[in-house]
Amino acid sequence: MKLTIIGCTGSFPGPGSPASCYLVTAFDGTRDWKILLDLGSGALGVLQRYVDIKDLDGIFISHLHPDHCMDLCGMHVAIRWDPNGWGRERMLVHGPAATADRMATAYGLPLEEGMHPDYDFQHWKSRQPVKIGPFSITPYPVLHPIEESYALRVEATEPVADGSLQTSVLTYSGDTDSCPELIEAAQGADMFLCEAAFEEGRDDGITGVHLTGKRAGQAATDAGVERLLLTHIPVWTDINTVVNEAKETYDGGIAVAVSGVTYGVFSGSQLGTPKSLPTAPVSIVRSAPNREWPGTKTRNPRR
Repeated sequence: MKLTIIGCTGSFPGPGSPASCYLVTAFDGTRDWKILLDLGSGALGVLQRYVDIKDLDGIFISHLHPDHCMDLCGMHVAIRWDPNGWGRERMLVHGPAATADRMATAYGLPLEEGMHPDYDFQHWKSRQPVKIGPFSITPYPVLHPIEESYALRVEATEPVADGSLQTSVLTYSGDTDSCPELIEAAQGADMFLCEAAFEEGRDDGITGVHLTGKRAGQAATDAGVERLLLTHIPVWTDINTVVNEAKETYDGGIAVAVSGVTYGVFSGSQLGTPKSLPTAPVSIVRSAPNREWPGTKTRNPRR
C-alpha cells in the first residue's frame, strides 16, 4: 500500500499545500486500486498531477468541514460537464449521513437530485468495515465539533513476491482531540497519519477539537504504531514545535506530511519525489499592438 500526500495543511489551504487529501494505492494481484481519504479545499488541482480522476475507485470522507470535503463540488463539475463524457459509473463516496445534502447545498442544487447523478453516496456505520478491491476501510467515531467525525483504519491485503499475502495498515485520524476511539482505530498500525493542529501552552483552553504534537505522540504510543506521520498543521502552527512535542511522548519514527511525497505504508520508505507544477503551453493567436495608458503621452527618445 502506498500513501501520497496531496494536501496536508490544516483548516484551509496554505502556500505550500492544499487542505486535507490523501491518495492511497494498493495492488490486488491484477491492478492498482486508488482511493482518496478526504478531498478538501484546493486538493483537486494537485490531485491531477498524480492520478487521472477517472481512475479513482472511491472517495472516503472523514467529516464535513470544508477543508476535508469541499472539492467534491469541483469533482462534481469534472464528472458532469466533461465534454467527452464521464464514461464510467458514478463515483463512490462514503461519508457522514449528511454528505449528499451538504454538497448539494454548497453548490446551490435542489436536494432531491443534488449530486446523486454523479456520486454514489454511502453512509458510514460506526466500526463497520467497507470493502473495495484489496482495501477494508473501517470508521471509528472521534472527538470533533461536528455531527459525525471519523478516524479511518485502512487495511490492504496484497500479494508479495513469494506468492503469499501481506496486510498493511494505515490509520488516518481525521480531525479529533484525544479519545479512546482514536487509539482503537490506530491499534498496531504500520503508519499513523495523525493530525497535530494545536500547540501545547497556546491552545490548552480549547478542548474537543484538535490534537497537539504531544497528544498525537501519546496516541501513537498508546496504540503501539510503527511510525507517526504528523499532518493537518495550519500555517500559524510551528512544525518544529509539534514535532518536538511528539518526541516527548513517542519514541518511534516521526515525520511531517508534505504535499507530493509518497510513502510505502508498510516500509515507511519515501518513494519518488514530489511532482513540480506543470508548465502550461503559451499560445499567441495574434500579437496585440503596443498601447499607452490613458492620459499619458509618448515621449520622444533622447537624441
